[in-house]
Amino acid sequence: MSALFEIDDLHVRVGQKPIVKGLTLNIGAGEVHAIMGPNGSGKSTLANALMGHPRYEVTGGDVRFQSESILQDAPDVRARKGLFLAFQYPTDVPGVSMINFLRRAVNARLGAEIPVREFRQQLRTELDGLQMDESFVRRYVNDGFSGGEKKRAEILQLGLLKPGMAIMDETDSGLDIDALRVVSDGINRHRNADNGILLITHYQRLLNYVRPDFVHVLVDGRIIKSGDFALAEQLEAEGYDPILQAAGLTPEAALSS
Repeated sequence: MSALFEIDDLHVRVGQKPIVKGLTLNIGAGEVHAIMGPNGSGKSTLANALMGHPRYEVTGGDVRFQSESILQDAPDVRARKGLFLAFQYPTDVPGVSMINFLRRAVNARLGAEIPVREFRQQLRTELDGLQMDESFVRRYVNDGFSGGEKKRAEILQLGLLKPGMAIMDETDSGLDIDALRVVSDGINRHRNADNGILLITHYQRLLNYVRPDFVHVLVDGRIIKSGDFALAEQLEAEGYDPILQAAGLTPEAALSS
């Protein structure tokens, strides 16, 4: 039986520089996978390439979602199929209100107009879960938002769009402990037996709240070690050096960008 989301020997470059160098990873329905790695190991390159960012050129391998290759799909097509990326650095969109942006996004995901009352009910539920007032969605998308507000806005989108596969690129960066708990609760509310989640992070702290089924260490564009939550605990206690040494890598050689 095929996995929900399959990354098969993926190679990605930026310009002429290879960044992801033969990465294979299968995520089954209901599974949460975490990718951890030092700065420059290729984590954000992987996330952007999976979503179809044109700057990141796939030079080999395949990516399949629900058994169908998505590499020829534009980013909006991938999103409508149920692929979601929470950005490490969400972009400001002045002049576009959150509520209009969200409703258009939900309509695109559904392929039909969602009734206004139903949309507002869903929106209210998600806002309550994130401890946010409805005045938040009257503001322009990410314009003047704090770091925590931007990350909550990403989780708000996650809750409304209900993607089949969510890629969370360092969603915990810049969050204080209270905001981290709220954002983690939002991710956990989305977690169910039918979807998959890929958490990309530097630190164990997010994983204390969103417990992954599998943890992978990404170094120099490759996964060099996989395990369960105990691997994340080992990284927190010992850092990356012991794993790098076991793989015959130095910290300097481990950097791909």
